[in-house]
Amino acid sequence: MEHFDAIIIGSGQGGTPLSKALADSGLHTALVERKHIGGTCINEGCTPTKTMVSSARVAALARRGADYGVHTGNLQIDMERVRQRKREIVDSFRAGSQAGLEKTANLELIFADATFTGPHTLAVGNRTLTADKIFISAGARPDLPDNIAGPYLDSTTIMELDVVPEHLVVLGGGYVGLEFGQMFRRFGSRVTIVHRGSQLLTREDPDVAEEVAKILREDGLEIQLNSNATPTGSHLLIATGRTPNTASLNLPAAGIETNPKGFIAVDERLETNVKGVFAMGDIKGGPAFTHIAYDDFRILRANILEHGHATTTNRYVPYTVYIDPQLGRVGMTETEAKARNLDFKVYKMPMSHVARALETDETRGFLKALVDKETQQILGAAILGIEGGEIMTMLQLAMMGNLPYTTLRDATFAHPTLAESLNNLFS
Repeated sequence: MEHFDAIIIGSGQGGTPLSKALADSGLHTALVERKHIGGTCINEGCTPTKTMVSSARVAALARRGADYGVHTGNLQIDMERVRQRKREIVDSFRAGSQAGLEKTANLELIFADATFTGPHTLAVGNRTLTADKIFISAGARPDLPDNIAGPYLDSTTIMELDVVPEHLVVLGGGYVGLEFGQMFRRFGSRVTIVHRGSQLLTREDPDVAEEVAKILREDGLEIQLNSNATPTGSHLLIATGRTPNTASLNLPAAGIETNPKGFIAVDERLETNVKGVFAMGDIKGGPAFTHIAYDDFRILRANILEHGHATTTNRYVPYTVYIDPQLGRVGMTETEAKARNLDFKVYKMPMSHVARALETDETRGFLKALVDKETQQILGAAILGIEGGEIMTMLQLAMMGNLPYTTLRDATFAHPTLAESLNNLFS
């Protein structure tokens, strides 16, 4: 057996910085990765999808060129170049991350599968490794239904297409399905989204979901709600959720508990029921966002290396859905505030009332914020509009600093910026 002070399983956006931090502190550390450095974000998630979303946005703007007095001629989509651009950016990010790991003292990077043989023992390739502390950061993968007949695409394989589908059927009306649906509609596909729920984006307020559906229909997408329909198309994308990569870890051998869906159960300090074994990122369930995985790393670093008391309790979970216009979300929804019987006020304003949006001819969507009537604190916000994620972040900063909404209402923001929309929103 080979003994390490710490072993990290998975080199995602939590595991990679944690491995470097532990090694830099002098701990003999192993980072085990079975495929690619960078995890879902760099390889199959944020980086490649947002790269392709940007290509699709250029196509959409080119089609609208005449609205701005710019005539671009016949538009052609080169999917091979779109794919190559995506690959180049992914390769660059991955290579840079791997180079940093390989230069880190006290850190051994091992490419192999890891399987528990005991609470603190792992079979890694043909080696047996033990560690005082083990961190599971093995992520998740697309959840594929058992009853799908015929060929299908998932959120990874669809990005390897070298042709524009004639008719893309998207099964699932969540973040992934909407981003890819709008993307391929802009590339030229006919797109049908089939969703079994009564609204898209199930966790959002009904007015937000309805406005998103309106925007997508304006873009030419067909949306079928409350539906288990079986439409015929040239390509099928399954976007119905994700499942944790726990099956190959042999967690029962370590006595590590999971929830009914297979995600690893952890406490507010990210420790499993087995002392000294932690889980971080998507594999523990909860919000499956890169920034949450990175915050998991910060919590573990604070507690293990800095002897702190950081927890996941009450942390903010901001996110942006990269449809166009973007949907930025933070804090409570109106539905949640009502369920808690809070005394609050809703501030809402269409993007068509924002000068900068008018100047850029990007007036779809609205700004919405919830404010506690007594404390004047911002409880949450949904910004559906051009650069919605950036405007949402301003509201998050105000929430983090416990600023009353009146501070934003009365602030002097540069003109003409999207930021100054907050003056009018709260007026």
